[in-house]
Amino acid sequence: MTSVEIRPAELADYDDVVAFASDTWADRREDGDYIPRIFEDWVESDGPRQRTLVADTGDDIAALAQVVLLSEHEAWAQGMRTNPDYRGQGVGSELVYAGFDWARERGATVARNMVFSWNVMGLGHSRATGFEPATEFRWVHPEPEADAGPDHEVTADPHAAWQFWQDSAARDHLRGLALDTEESWALSELTRERLAAAADRDGLQVVRDDAGTQGFAFRSRTYEREEDGEDQTWAEYGVGAWADQSACASLLDAIAADAAIVGADRTRVLIPETAAAVSDVAVTRTEIGEEPDFVMAADLTADYRA
Repeated sequence: MTSVEIRPAELADYDDVVAFASDTWADRREDGDYIPRIFEDWVESDGPRQRTLVADTGDDIAALAQVVLLSEHEAWAQGMRTNPDYRGQGVGSELVYAGFDWARERGATVARNMVFSWNVMGLGHSRATGFEPATEFRWVHPEPEADAGPDHEVTADPHAAWQFWQDSAARDHLRGLALDTEESWALSELTRERLAAAADRDGLQVVRDDAGTQGFAFRSRTYEREEDGEDQTWAEYGVGAWADQSACASLLDAIAADAAIVGADRTRVLIPETAAAVSDVAVTRTEIGEEPDFVMAADLTADYRA
């Protein structure tokens, strides 16, 4: 393996990182890799719960990775990139292990990451460094609509949502995970407290009928994104879970109405990547993302260097 120094990233590393990260996904995404856009923000926001690391050869930056603590026991790994000139030399793996060490020293027992399903190289790198398959999900995009009229009653009862989640097929498939409300593009264990917080900010949608609770979703955040030269407001929903196709239709209507209330132009809702869930949405003619995303998990109590 090339001799490297694993150290915290610095603003002065920007040019070297951008040099190998800019074209990472040039053939798959029009906007390319996100690293050049957020690297400086990552470095400036590093602190007790976040660490951005680089592998420095003295002449080049050979690899990059960031680890974020999402809870007392959960870490999230992201931005794992290896300079093509150093692939196959173990540099990227050592950097990931250094991130694991940092998270484990702070109490984390699991580290997860997300990989696009088409990113074969990223999947291979994750498996080679100790990540195992955890779950997969799909984005769906109901259109914001103020007049959307769910057939079910819509409430904001966090206790009902929690009970439904505990017994749902969605929870089983997603291993209890939903979008984190603090870290974008990260998943963490959904808790009763997070559902209560969503209800307090009028961001929880629970659908019910005479048979009881039939599904729920919660708004995890809103954010701005520029598309085709125009700023658009997105409303993001941490998970959507429902009992049957009728409940799915009502829940998507409830989300559409909520998105309109917060002034969103677009939405994205995380749902489990199952034939039942995706086809339930398809019946409603709601826009569905073309491909799923994979979530991987590494046991930080294990000897991951073995």
